[in-house]
Amino acid sequence: MSRRYHRSIPAPDSFSLDMIGVPRGEEITLDVRVDSVMEGVLVAGTASAPLTGECSRCLEPIEDSVEVEITELFAYPDSATEQSTDPDEVSRMVDELVDLEPVVRDALLLSLPSSPLCAETCQGLCVECGRRWAELEPGHRHETIDPRWAALLERTSGQEDKPEEN
Repeated sequence: MSRRYHRSIPAPDSFSLDMIGVPRGEEITLDVRVDSVMEGVLVAGTASAPLTGECSRCLEPIEDSVEVEITELFAYPDSATEQSTDPDEVSRMVDELVDLEPVVRDALLLSLPSSPLCAETCQGLCVECGRRWAELEPGHRHETIDPRWAALLERTSGQEDKPEEN
């Protein structure tokens, strides 16, 4: 026996990493097929959701979406699968219900980049002024003078234009 379900659910807090994730309350769309098999219920399909975050190099906002495949067996109580596996190896049915939240959360979080980028070519920020390299003119740089030479530069500044006196 097989059934198809298409549902949208609001995202809880736990669907994000440090720099990117599914915002709380945004809709996660599930499109799954549920099959009754010998040892339990097999759930297979997709979960999709919008993503927001910030680039790990330049901190610009990122908006994207993600779609992941999910497949999970939920073992019937007292089935051979339930008796032969550890509690954390296979999901279990509880009162003839399946809890898809952990399955969807794990699949979504594993698909997210740990260091999201606004573009593959993002160069990040200038370490001196903090501006985005993409917005700076070519050849942008900051002149740094060794403090040991600063006093000499002070004494000689402005003397290049003056002719030497004898």
